[in-house]
Order: sequence, then structure tokens, then C-alpha cells
Amino acid sequence: ALGKGVTPIVCVGETLAEREAGETDHVVKRQLSAVIHTLGHCISQIVVAYEPVWAIGTGKTATPETAEQMQSYIRRLIKEKFGDEVTSRVPILYGGSVTSKNVKYFTQMPNIDGVLVGGASLDAQEFYKIIQNA
Repeated sequence: ALGKGVTPIVCVGETLAEREAGETDHVVKRQLSAVIHTLGHCISQIVVAYEPVWAIGTGKTATPETAEQMQSYIRRLIKEKFGDEVTSRVPILYGGSVTSKNVKYFTQMPNIDGVLVGGASLDAQEFYKIIQNA
């Protein structure tokens, strides 16, 4: 994708079973480490999205506070490997049943740079409301 001028959005996130087992941090670290290993110095050319698998298309969503904790954790993992300058250039989004009713709570969090809208983007009026409320 990078070679063709396309910015990849790399999604990381856990299943419900992994969350309930307390493995969220381990799963996200493993997934992000694979991306970092593959991309190396190109990491600042991607977008990372925390999108818990259990929230995709289910109508369930992480709380803004839970999403903020994961965004902070992801930012810390990138910072440990690449430092502040590179980390500041990597947008970190939240995805997972984002709607016009909950988007403002996510976008108000300091470590959430934006949202990744899935199914709601298929409804033009809802998508417009998401944009307005963000």
C-alpha cells in the first residue's frame, strides 16, 4: 500500500474472549509489534485504529474511557520504539460501532485522534451527523 501511495489504516483489537481473559494489552501489543516489525521506519506513514473485534458491527462499543486507555497504551508502545517525534505523526483512531450519538465522547478524549466509521458510513444522513458531532 505504501509503495502505491496509499496510507494503510492498521486495525488492532481483541476478541470478547480475550478481553474477558484480561489479555487485551498482550493481544494489542502482539498485533502492533508485528506491524512495527514489518514497517520499521515507515511507521509514521500509517494510521493505527484500535477497533475491538467484539465491537465490529455488533452495536456494542467500548466506553470512551476504555478506548482512551487503549489509545494511550498504543501511543506508549510506539513511543518506546520510535520516540516522541515519530509518535506524534501517527494518528490513532477509535473504531467500533461509532455513531452520531457516541462520536463526540470519543473525539473529546486526548489520545483519540479521530474515529474509524464502519457500518454507519453507509447511511449518508447518519454519516453526516457523525461528522457534525465529531
